[in-house]
Amino acid sequence: MPRELKDGQPFPPVEEVEDGFIAYGGDLSAERLIEAYSRGILPYYSFRHEPIEWACPLDRFVIFPSEIHVSHSMRALLNSGRYQVTFNENFVDVIFNCSMAQGRYEEEFAWLGDDMIMAYINLHRLGKAESVEVWEGEKLVGGLYGVTLKGCFFGESMFSYAPSASKVALISLARRMEANGGKMIDCQYETPHLLTMGGRHIGYEEYMEVLER
Repeated sequence: MPRELKDGQPFPPVEEVEDGFIAYGGDLSAERLIEAYSRGILPYYSFRHEPIEWACPLDRFVIFPSEIHVSHSMRALLNSGRYQVTFNENFVDVIFNCSMAQGRYEEEFAWLGDDMIMAYINLHRLGKAESVEVWEGEKLVGGLYGVTLKGCFFGESMFSYAPSASKVALISLARRMEANGGKMIDCQYETPHLLTMGGRHIGYEEYMEVLER
């Protein structure tokens, strides 16, 4: 059974994972989040339903930057000049749009509420979270954000208001990571489009080997 976290109490051993969940309770402080991501533990938090749950899936879905697949149509789009990509120019707007896009905020189990938004803005200010922005002219039309630790990027959410804008953000992130020695993008969930872009499953042991390498 997942263990309740008291103030300052560390996460239990991963061997105690049950149905993917390892603990509940605790807080969203920078220290707690950094400890979690460093061990492959992810916060699952519906702000309309307490408490915070912490998951540690033993099957992980990731993209290695050198394995990103760029289709012919995406290559043409990237070369067309339609979109411009920036990094960390507008983290706040990216996370806000991730919260609101496609009516996400109104969903019963929406997770990206004020507490989570402020927690990740705080991580960004500490240099532990980054954003990718996709612009069409002066309009922000897509982007993603996530946590950055140990040369890895833990993707949290993305949004798109224009064709393939979120894919442009992900490809741009992978190319930037590859150029700078980045090791792995944790996608958290398998989706059809992430699968076609080079995502694959690895076990928790291999995942932690990459993280600690």
